[in-house]
Amino acid sequence: MKISTLIENTSESSNLICEHGLSLYIETERHNILFDAGQTDAFADNAQALGINLREVDLAILSHGHYDHSGGLMRFLQINQTAPVYLSRQAFSACFHGQDRYIGIDPAIAKSHRLVFNDNELCICPGLTLHSCNDKPLLHEIDSAGLTILKDGSYHEDHFEHEQYLLIEENSKRYLISGCSHKGILNIVHWFQPDVLIGGFHFMNLDPKTDAAILRNSAETLLQYPTTYYTGHCTGSAPYDFMKNIMGTRLHQLSTGKSIEL
Repeated sequence: MKISTLIENTSESSNLICEHGLSLYIETERHNILFDAGQTDAFADNAQALGINLREVDLAILSHGHYDHSGGLMRFLQINQTAPVYLSRQAFSACFHGQDRYIGIDPAIAKSHRLVFNDNELCICPGLTLHSCNDKPLLHEIDSAGLTILKDGSYHEDHFEHEQYLLIEENSKRYLISGCSHKGILNIVHWFQPDVLIGGFHFMNLDPKTDAAILRNSAETLLQYPTTYYTGHCTGSAPYDFMKNIMGTRLHQLSTGKSIEL
């Protein structure tokens, strides 16, 4: 399996665009998968620069209903005329930061006839399944970090029911792909206990100086599972550096243009 980072907050090369967003190109033995599409069309420009043909994508997956993962979907639908896009049934929820800033999906995307909705768990094919985990009990409390859902005329704390995770099972290994892990990275690794977990930890608002105990506990908890981690985007550079000192070779950083061979 090979995973190429098309968009992330940082970049491996000055020739590639980076932005606050995430997009991964995943090559399994049987499929070419686009996982998320960044904040803008830049992921597609980077794909071209990296020699990746988005027309060869078999299927696309949207991890959750935020702009920094869905912003390039219209561009993808124009480039690729056949691939279905899998997303949560609740992905078009009215997502906000606080009560003023809309951070949801462009409503125009809802008009596409290629959307396939996941209500809770969906088997795409043997070895590829989507999981919302909305029915899973939380082992660790999650922090909505000021993110809300506008519903019935009022704002409610977002519990991220619009989020889903891709589980790839190949060659007796289990690979879990997450976007921002809003339901809590500690909960997610507990639920799946994969061999490899790739995705954001959503620790970007934590300061290693004032939140050292939280980061240290998170790192030590993650080490209790038989998992190697690749993270970036919403994890934050300073929290990553802090956790890397604890987790060593069990933690690796994503960046635009970086490829992972698994």
